[in-house]
Amino acid sequence: MTLFRLDASIRRVGSVSREIADAVERAWLAEHPGDPVVRRDVGAEPLPADAWVLAAARKLAPGSELTAPQRDAAALAARLADELIDADAAVVAAPLYNYSVSQHLKSWIDVLVTDPRLAPGAEQPLAGKPLALVVARGGGYGPGTPKEGWDHGTPWLLRIFADVFGMDVRLVPCELTLADVNPAMETLRPRAAEVRREAME
Repeated sequence: MTLFRLDASIRRVGSVSREIADAVERAWLAEHPGDPVVRRDVGAEPLPADAWVLAAARKLAPGSELTAPQRDAAALAARLADELIDADAAVVAAPLYNYSVSQHLKSWIDVLVTDPRLAPGAEQPLAGKPLALVVARGGGYGPGTPKEGWDHGTPWLLRIFADVFGMDVRLVPCELTLADVNPAMETLRPRAAEVRREAME
């Protein structure tokens, strides 16, 4: 049994999304000791900036002969798709940046869907595969908060993973992750600690 793990945080130390993904990975390995974990860290090692444009070339100009960079990008898309398709389960750790999906995670998904197997309308080789989608948000975005409705990342990620890919998504949200380091959020620290405990559970 193989677990695929993707991290998108640009923070190596103090990243809540990584911390919760670590807990998911530990729980998986407790059930599947010694089994492989395939890791991709797009926060630390982003995909090339032009990978999506090059990988999308076959869709933009079907029947045209691909250039060497376009073939390389298509091969990269196939490798990324293989990592996800070949796994038995996945965890994606997604911080909310500027009210949306991180650039690194968006690029990974954009390149993924250029692979014909994962394109919208394909046969969904990921259908039913379990995914723990860890979403870490620095502030509060729930009902009644000043930023209610400002989280534009989580709905899009759910649309991609659940509807386009057909995965069995378990959302693991964690809010107020900046409360411990932002003096203006000091009064929210007890609630932040509670939310983190809930996410870890």
